[in-house]
Amino acid sequence: MNLITVNHDKCVKCGICVNECPEQIIKMKENSPEDVCPQKCIACGHCVAVCPKEAIDNVKTPLINQKSSKKFSKLTPAEAENFLRSRRSIRSYKKTSVPREKLMELVNIAHFAPTGSNLQSVSYIIIDDRNILNMAIELTAKELERDELLSKRYAAYIESYLSKGIDSILRGAPCLVLATADVDFPRGRENSIFSLAYMELYAPTLGLGSCWAGVFEKIALKDNSPMLKLFNVPKGKKITGAVMVGYPKYNYPRLVDRNPLEVNFYQSK
Repeated sequence: MNLITVNHDKCVKCGICVNECPEQIIKMKENSPEDVCPQKCIACGHCVAVCPKEAIDNVKTPLINQKSSKKFSKLTPAEAENFLRSRRSIRSYKKTSVPREKLMELVNIAHFAPTGSNLQSVSYIIIDDRNILNMAIELTAKELERDELLSKRYAAYIESYLSKGIDSILRGAPCLVLATADVDFPRGRENSIFSLAYMELYAPTLGLGSCWAGVFEKIALKDNSPMLKLFNVPKGKKITGAVMVGYPKYNYPRLVDRNPLEVNFYQSK
């Protein structure tokens, strides 16, 4: 079965779709482009997205479902720099719950992140139940305490929670977003990092803050982690990333600088 169809009245045979196909499955024939090896299509949608005349359609990425980018306003370099630099890791949250509509907006953006060979394969679990989050915090602290190496590395986190009830693990965040992937999927962690990074960048536009739950991940990302049962993660899946989400308790009126940039251009002598 052919994947692509071409509107011959619109097609100008520019060959851009041929040049842009990452799997080289489209070839320019006498009358129009044709897919010569449809089974290799990775459904990236490049052919549909790049056509200047909207002349090509693809069964896997139908033209009718695509959104035009022609009228989008573009950020200036300064606006983009300020937008990216203003994102901060939030570790103090209001107790206010986050509407599930906003949480769905977050993970919707996350799933548009790039993935190797467009395999995607990342799914999400959102926990916004305070009781379950409290169970996750307690379980993390106890599992850290049981681990000889981790108990030393995170002694302060364990002590603050078990002795004083201070949540240094999920920082009082009202929501936790987990990324999951098949246990045998080799790019699960990599793709999850990309997707959750997208989510983190988008969060401030909704008035939300976020932070990677790194301490929690030390337990959650283990093989046979007890978190799999706690969060009812489907059999055959593993947790591949975790990010805290909520309304920031404080504002940050300044953009903080980084260490001096180190970069070198390499060129042959």
